Amino acid sequence: MRLTLHQIRKSFGPVAALKGISLEAKAGEVLALVGENGAGKSTLMKVLSGAELPDAGNMVLNGKPYQPNNPADGKRSGVNMIYQELTVAPHLSVAENVVLGSETSSWGFVEYPLERIKAVLAQVGMSDVDPHMPASGLSIARQQLLEIARALMFDSQVVIFDEPTSSLTAEDVKALFQVIHFLKNKGIAVIYISHFLEEVMEIADSYTVIRDGESVGSGAVAQSSIPHLIELMVGRSLDDVYPKIPHLQGDTILAVSALSGTILPQNVSFTLAKGEILGIAGLVGAGRTETIRCLFGQDAVISGQISIRGKVKAQAGWSVFEALDAGFDHLSENRKEEGLALNLSIAQNMSLSFLSKISRFGFLDLKKEESISKNWVNKLRLKSSSVHAPASSLSGGNQQKISLGRILELNNDIFFLDEPTRGIDVGSKAEIYRLIQEQASLGKAIILVSSYLPELLGVCDTLTVMHKGLLSPKKKVSEWNHHQIMLFATSGVFENEPAE
Repeated sequence: MRLTLHQIRKSFGPVAALKGISLEAKAGEVLALVGENGAGKSTLMKVLSGAELPDAGNMVLNGKPYQPNNPADGKRSGVNMIYQELTVAPHLSVAENVVLGSETSSWGFVEYPLERIKAVLAQVGMSDVDPHMPASGLSIARQQLLEIARALMFDSQVVIFDEPTSSLTAEDVKALFQVIHFLKNKGIAVIYISHFLEEVMEIADSYTVIRDGESVGSGAVAQSSIPHLIELMVGRSLDDVYPKIPHLQGDTILAVSALSGTILPQNVSFTLAKGEILGIAGLVGAGRTETIRCLFGQDAVISGQISIRGKVKAQAGWSVFEALDAGFDHLSENRKEEGLALNLSIAQNMSLSFLSKISRFGFLDLKKEESISKNWVNKLRLKSSSVHAPASSLSGGNQQKISLGRILELNNDIFFLDEPTRGIDVGSKAEIYRLIQEQASLGKAIILVSSYLPELLGVCDTLTVMHKGLLSPKKKVSEWNHHQIMLFATSGVFENEPAE
């Protein structure tokens, strides 16, 4: 047994974040830690890494009591965490990043053991990388591997991965899994946190499920199933992950013709009807997000036109204000920089897009703001002690719910949802899918961009695929299969073959 946690408790004022969590991780094993947003996963990992001190309970590492006072203590003991938000210093070199936090010096100068650095880079599949190059020149996937190399420099006993694949392509995920297998073979205990249960079933050996600050189940992954894990996570049976609410498609509300941006998209054309949920699939960097940003006026349009309800509304020079006036709204994939003001409260973030609804003669009606916010907090099952808590205090999934609640309250006619469930647990995903279906039943037109194919196939009515700024023909979801989708996403070739 590499690591044991027994009855860990942690409270923040009157809020009990951890109510007695226990888990065990063996050497050379991948332990999946799963649970809904707000279940206590992040707090538990902060306790384990030394960022927070527990109120009660004990931890044992390699048979000895483990009580880190800070993250540096944790790293010295062999516990390293790979965060969802990467901690690479882009202005430093690859070598400087690898030794960051474990530097040694001679006569006041930092030493860089290049042979050791090259060895750990090779271990994570980066033998072709020049240690002297700036880290900013690496892709997101390779920056993540760089953090793993740093963990190997610390002679890690336990490595924790927090949502490691949320920004990775399918090929990058395969490469990451190969590195995790390498860590297992070295006898390192890996704790893997993910909302993608398909990944858990593929990579993990065992699991522990936590719910509302308590561990509610554990066992061998091979003897479990995704429905069983979901039931443990949400405390109830979840028969339909992709709920269906009947909705009819009406007249065309949006027509895009030969739209091109400064980089991407390239001559994109499509139509969108009232009550239609149109999915856009494709690889990361294919131009899906850029298309949405052009439609919403965030990126420059250099040619083409946008017609709404049969009238041409936009060509080059289309702005965000014009898009909002035309009935558009946008949920950005980059919630921290474009979707939220993290220093403001939940209620203030909820009301940012509709201040005119809660103001009179220049004064805000704070009670009305609070009432609207509480309504969406309850509807979205957002976990927080108060609507007056800062948005920065919430988990990533709960932050995403604030952004979603804000645009639903604004009640526009056309929604652009870019990765709306990224970082959100499976129970909350089902609720968000239901909300999307409800909006379609009310006649709202929705474009859904997602890197998760089951989501697109389970939620959308129609689907199109993007490859390097080019959009495939639009077809009903039932007329697509995985082979066709991946063929166009990777090559831009559309093969008209019968659906599976």
